[in-house]
Amino acid sequence: MRAPAPEAAVRGRVDVPLRFPDGYETVAEVVSFHGLVDGREHLALGLGGRGPGAVPLVRPHSECLTGDVLGSLRCDCGPQLREAAERITAAGGYLLYLRQEGRGIGLYDKLDAYALQDTGLDTYEANVALGHAPDERDYTVAAQMLLALGVSRLALLSNNPDKADQLDRLGLTVVEQVPTRVHLSSANSAYLSAKARNGHHVPDPLPRPARPPRAPGDHHAGRSAGG
Repeated sequence: MRAPAPEAAVRGRVDVPLRFPDGYETVAEVVSFHGLVDGREHLALGLGGRGPGAVPLVRPHSECLTGDVLGSLRCDCGPQLREAAERITAAGGYLLYLRQEGRGIGLYDKLDAYALQDTGLDTYEANVALGHAPDERDYTVAAQMLLALGVSRLALLSNNPDKADQLDRLGLTVVEQVPTRVHLSSANSAYLSAKARNGHHVPDPLPRPARPPRAPGDHHAGRSAGG
């Protein structure tokens, strides 16, 4: 049953040039909000342009300090963020940066979950062992942000069917769910296998892990600072 998200409002907008570690660059219109139900400082990054009536490509991306900022190989969050920035810039839409560290359990508990994973638990089992649900994320704020931006129909860039289900219940129409690529390495294969077992649209069994990343200075895909 649908229950539309409470109303929020745009607080401010500012253009921010972005450059990723591989040299890819884009410009985001970073939008802040009033009235988000959890009181936290979530952001929408407007990327690219789209024609009148075009459906925006949207990715709700949960904050991951270890993956997004520190380059942790234990998850695929950093590569997914990088992929989303380029694909949304090309298509036109929004990257929602949601303060949902550790699938909603917080940074310190996520680090405790890492320690439990080192004893043999998977990423979901570790959250449960700490007294949490396997995934505590609520996408009400994502729906609020989109509606405040005038978005009621979207193409969802995600392998997670729960995101589509929640947004639909909150009054948005997901016209298409667009899969992200599988960013597999030897360090995150167990993590991605756990995702597949828990309903994410990830191949199971997984393909062979990717080779280690190239050293800085090697050829990079995407637009670089020099071109």
